[in-house]
Amino acid sequence: MKKLNRRKPVIFCGDLNCAHHEIDLANPKANRKNAGFTEQERTGLSTIEAAGFVDSFRHFDPSPHQYSWWTYRNNARERNIGWRLDYFWVARRFMLRVTSSTIRNDIHGSDHCPVEITVSMDSQTA
Repeated sequence: MKKLNRRKPVIFCGDLNCAHHEIDLANPKANRKNAGFTEQERTGLSTIEAAGFVDSFRHFDPSPHQYSWWTYRNNARERNIGWRLDYFWVARRFMLRVTSSTIRNDIHGSDHCPVEITVSMDSQTA
């Protein structure tokens, strides 16, 4: 990705199955050693950040309790006991074109909800 990003700005997204920071899951202390929140996994996401990519959602919304995945057990979604596992990572130099980044928790049908970004293609931006 770093090599491609040198030639043109990269945006990549997906279910990375990892909550990057404590703010990205409902119960960080109880999950410290569980898959999806291990130090090794979180360090991997920090490596992406250090390579010049921005977690677009957190760029726009630093508030807690914002999740993209909930277990089907114990009414977790209704209680908002979730994890933020789905990301758009955007090349830092391209972030001026990103006008929003949203978790669409109003959309149901899966244990995950969609995430989206809006990108301005206006030639005056960036």
